[in-house]
Amino acid sequence: MSSSITSPADGWDATTRIGVVVPSADVGPEAELRAVAPASVSVHASRIDFGGMLPGGHMVAEKIPQDPIAAFVEPPAVDNAVKLLADSPLHALVLGFTSSSYVLGADGEQALYERLAPVTRGIPITGTARAAVAGFRALGAQRIAIVNPPWFDDKLSTQGQEYFESQGLTVVHHGPVGLPSEQTAITPQNLSEWIRTTVADAEPEAILVAGNGIRAVGTIKGLESELGFHVLTANQVVLWHALHLAGAARTAQSITDYGRLFHAVPKEA
Repeated sequence: MSSSITSPADGWDATTRIGVVVPSADVGPEAELRAVAPASVSVHASRIDFGGMLPGGHMVAEKIPQDPIAAFVEPPAVDNAVKLLADSPLHALVLGFTSSSYVLGADGEQALYERLAPVTRGIPITGTARAAVAGFRALGAQRIAIVNPPWFDDKLSTQGQEYFESQGLTVVHHGPVGLPSEQTAITPQNLSEWIRTTVADAEPEAILVAGNGIRAVGTIKGLESELGFHVLTANQVVLWHALHLAGAARTAQSITDYGRLFHAVPKEA
């Protein structure tokens, strides 16, 4: 006999499942991906020990040392984390760690993706820098500004500039945001105000708030409305790119509160 009682949602009916690899002490990527994604998308994380953060989510120093950034993408840790995710019935994979792409550079990052290919089971994979380049191109933005987390030092910020310039983009501003170097100290309000007063005068066509651990998706709608340029953030742009790689373009285009990007289509899958 069938029941007339309606079952509450249990999460099993997600039509798109995205896996994300994150630093062990960082909850930011999952929080923002789940906030932006509609109910038809589920997010599944794998973690890698990261020496730049302390247990509890605090930074080990005001600026992240380069050694743990490089170590994050060295074998076997990231290879194992990606394999464990790819064993699941996922539709796309994400490396949620912007700074490793900066340190590797575009060629080194491509080599990383090629190294990971044997453990992905053919599931498409992306990361912040790769997704951001696809986003800028989809939006037709050439003049860009890069707003990095306060825990990125000037060397790391310059490596980010070099990454995007190597992809043919013009970087009119880059640097760490002038806010306290602690995740919980960043709010949509103080981050937006810093961008208004420090970045807007450079007149970019688009900005990227880089760093998957910085609280940023709450700035997108207001800044785009007020300042006119496109706003990309690390977790917004990897979700957008992952959805398209997963063949879920209609799902991406259904997202309305987190930037014009979701109405754009990558020029290359």
